[in-house]
Amino acid sequence: MQNIDLPSVKNDYDRDGYVFIREFLSKEEIDAVNRELEDFIQNEVSTMPSSYVFYEDNNDQSTLKQLQDIHRHSLYFERILRGSKFEEIATVLLEEKVIGKNLEYFNKPPRIGKPTPPHQDGYYFMLNPPKAVTMWLALEDADEENGCVRYIRGSHLTGMRTHGRTKTLGFSQGITDYGKEDFTKETAFPAKPGDLLIHHAMTIHRADGNKSDRSRRALGFIYFGESAKEDVEAKAAYQQKLSEERLVSQDQK
Repeated sequence: MQNIDLPSVKNDYDRDGYVFIREFLSKEEIDAVNRELEDFIQNEVSTMPSSYVFYEDNNDQSTLKQLQDIHRHSLYFERILRGSKFEEIATVLLEEKVIGKNLEYFNKPPRIGKPTPPHQDGYYFMLNPPKAVTMWLALEDADEENGCVRYIRGSHLTGMRTHGRTKTLGFSQGITDYGKEDFTKETAFPAKPGDLLIHHAMTIHRADGNKSDRSRRALGFIYFGESAKEDVEAKAAYQQKLSEERLVSQDQK
């Protein structure tokens, strides 16, 4: 990371709850990631547990919107998550050894990609203390038309907001009292392939749906600080509830 001013990145992250690093991956690097991802989708998705694979339309495989834990099914993606420059910068931001927890694929398919509800990742993580970062790597152009990420600056310092059930597949919880004042505080981050967004587990963020004829593909990296402890029982109960609700939803279609 020779061209990255790490002290400046750390300062921005601590102040704002997020940081935007342009061209974190070069064109050659992002092209390689996209090739590996295409191969993964073609050859590995069918072997993954159904609870880790999400489609906007279960009857149309072209509407793939999210994959969980792809590093568990690919040595290539395992090496990107762990022992990489992504892990290195997470260590700088969290100021301690980190644990790579998840590498996810996100997409908003053209015209039908749904909005991502406003939320704080810490609500899902159930950590004490909430020392974790999420990284969002653009694989193609993301803008206000196809659903770029939006943050509320400094929201990582204001505590956990009330969350409740949403109807958005893959994002089961959202902030229930998100209102007009919140929308006015948002900052949108259009991104190019290879650009990287990083945010604190408590930072409020969301994204609009995809109104364009283009997809909006990205990878998500999750790192926990070594000192962060999971409420294992609460998380297991939460995951079980989600699985049951998903089965009911599929049976009703």
